[in-house]
Amino acid sequence: MSRTAYRNHPTWWAFAIHRVSGVALAAFLPAHFWALGLALESEAAFDGLLRWTAHPVLKLVETGLVVLLAAHLAGGLRVMTIEFFAWNAGQKNAVALSAFFALAAGLLFLLNAVA
Repeated sequence: MSRTAYRNHPTWWAFAIHRVSGVALAAFLPAHFWALGLALESEAAFDGLLRWTAHPVLKLVETGLVVLLAAHLAGGLRVMTIEFFAWNAGQKNAVALSAFFALAAGLLFLLNAVA
């Protein structure tokens, strides 16, 4: 068995997605705090930002952000179940459920944003 064979296992991919989504969300935080600062600074500046975020491309970026958030949440819940319960063969099912939850949350957000 090669040293990287474990990377083909679904739980390794769940681990990787959980870490990458956490880093991406942390990278987004300064922009979020900047937007909140605009809201405190002036109403006109914040309204300008809101008009800018109505662009369709930014709706797709927001959808990606929601998917990252849902993936990180689902991955965290999966890790908590591993910590508090015994390991079982159903871990692959938990990974699939986490992925479904993240994609469903993004799709629901996108459908709401387009409507």
